[in-house]
Order: sequence, then structure tokens, then C-alpha cells
Amino acid sequence: RFVGNRSSGRMGYAIAAEALKRGASVTLVTGPTHLTPPASATVVTVRSAAQMHAAVMQRAAEQDAIVMSAAVADYTPAAPARDKVKKADGPVTITLNRTKDILADLGTLPSRAHGVPVLVGFAAETSDVVTYAKGKLHQKGADMIVANDVSRADAGFDVDTNAVSLVTSSGVEDVPL
Repeated sequence: RFVGNRSSGRMGYAIAAEALKRGASVTLVTGPTHLTPPASATVVTVRSAAQMHAAVMQRAAEQDAIVMSAAVADYTPAAPARDKVKKADGPVTITLNRTKDILADLGTLPSRAHGVPVLVGFAAETSDVVTYAKGKLHQKGADMIVANDVSRADAGFDVDTNAVSLVTSSGVEDVPL
């Protein structure tokens, strides 16, 4: 039993495979998944949001572009239980701490003043998708936010198809299913 977020890693692996196909050198920082990484990618496996933050920040200066498609948890249990939490009457309280925001931290790198690396973030939303993505674009200092309506049954999580809106400072481009 655990507190987690629902994400398969399919989007990140598909983007990595396509970038490799187009001739890019790819470093894939990945959390736990059942997927097989593309053969030519340099793979860095992490388990936690903190490990992902460290792995990405450590490699950021070497990258021309960083695509942050991972659905990193916004919160982490303050004190994970070492043993099974026994059933008891009444509610259980779990204290959560905010995790470090990888995209926001990348947006503050000194090299960003020169537009390097190019930063692409993702916004998995269930309402006002483009509005939230526009806010995230500016708050995080990204070059593009891929807005993803995960309330759709045919797009987003746990399916092989997607429909997104690409949000940049110049506007919004809808990419159909």
C-alpha cells in the first residue's frame, strides 16, 4: 500500500524514442515502470521524487533541451511508515510535505537567461487545462507546456492515445487525438 500518482511513463518513453529516431542523444531519467527503455538511450533509474530531482539537476547543464513529461508527485509522506499501519477505528492522518519542483528549479538556472536548456513541461489537468498551463508556463520559466486533459477516457493516463495543447508565449496550438 502506498500513496502515489497514476502514471505509466508512456509519454516520456515515446518522446525519448522519437528523439533518438531523429538523431538526438537522449538521457532518460525514469521512475518505476513496466516499459522497456529505448535501446540507445542513457537510462537513469530513480525511485522517488527527490532522486529524480537530484538526477535531473545533476545533468541539466549538459542538455540542450529537457522534456519534463514525468508525473512527479507534488507531495511526499513526511514520515513513511516502516511497518504496516494497523487497522483502527476512526480516521488516519498522513502528513505530506511538498516535493521540490524540478521544472521550476530548472527554470531558475543561470543559463536560462540565454534560453538554455530549452524547457518543456507538462500540465496534467482535469479542468481549465489551457488556463492552468499558461500560468505554469510563466511560473516555472518554461518555453513550452504540453497541456494534457487527463479527465478524458481516450487521452492522457493509461491509454496509448493522447490529445494535447502546446502552450508557448506566442500562443496555443491544439494537437488532436
